[in-house]
Amino acid sequence: MRLSARNQLKGVICEVTRGSTTTIVKIEVRNPAIISASITNEAAIELGLRPGQDAVAVIKASDVIVGVD
Repeated sequence: MRLSARNQLKGVICEVTRGSTTTIVKIEVRNPAIISASITNEAAIELGLRPGQDAVAVIKASDVIVGVD
């Protein structure tokens, strides 16, 4: 897969939760870090998402916020 987005985190899908209109996909990128994405049910079905499947979380944003303690 080739994308212009440079923030790509490879991981494994650990949970797929389908709601009435959207599906929440959780991708474990580094134990125990998990990124959640909200996508349409149609997209989740089209991609055939299932736990244990390799996936890439692609983050494309115009702003990045950094916080420290």
